[in-house]
Amino acid sequence: MADRVSASITIGGSLSRSSYAELVEHIREEGLATEWDGEPFDAHHRVVGAPLNLYAHEVAGGCFDDLESWCAQNRLPFARWSGGYAGQWGPERVVFRGEGTSTSYTATEDDEIVVAREKIEQLGSLEAVLAHFDAADFAVPPLAVEGDESATAGTAIPRAEGSAHVE
Repeated sequence: MADRVSASITIGGSLSRSSYAELVEHIREEGLATEWDGEPFDAHHRVVGAPLNLYAHEVAGGCFDDLESWCAQNRLPFARWSGGYAGQWGPERVVFRGEGTSTSYTATEDDEIVVAREKIEQLGSLEAVLAHFDAADFAVPPLAVEGDESATAGTAIPRAEGSAHVE
């Protein structure tokens, strides 16, 4: 059996209605909820105008492989936090900005970014260290679905192509 820890993910970006239905299925498959120990996620749990915050305990490997891959394929920005598993891996925050690759940052069990001396030396300056912290503190945009109230008020929501804080 895989090592399991608590993890959370915040998802944002823009989707068509049909893509949102796919996203909901991925979320259900992961057994995520909108609060720690909450009821399983359902499509109506999304809050219009806010990013989608999801949580789970007992997450294999501390990540949501299929969900994160789907988000990257659909260019949906996300930030995931996962706890550490003693002797195997430490806590981390992973950030995907909607394009390119995701970036992993060392974190604490309270989702605070930390930097080891080796990383500070690699970064080379206080400005670079501060930029590292700023990059890790990525603000995930709201999750907008085609047909949301904001779209009917005259602001079109572009469709994604094939695009956290914990307790």
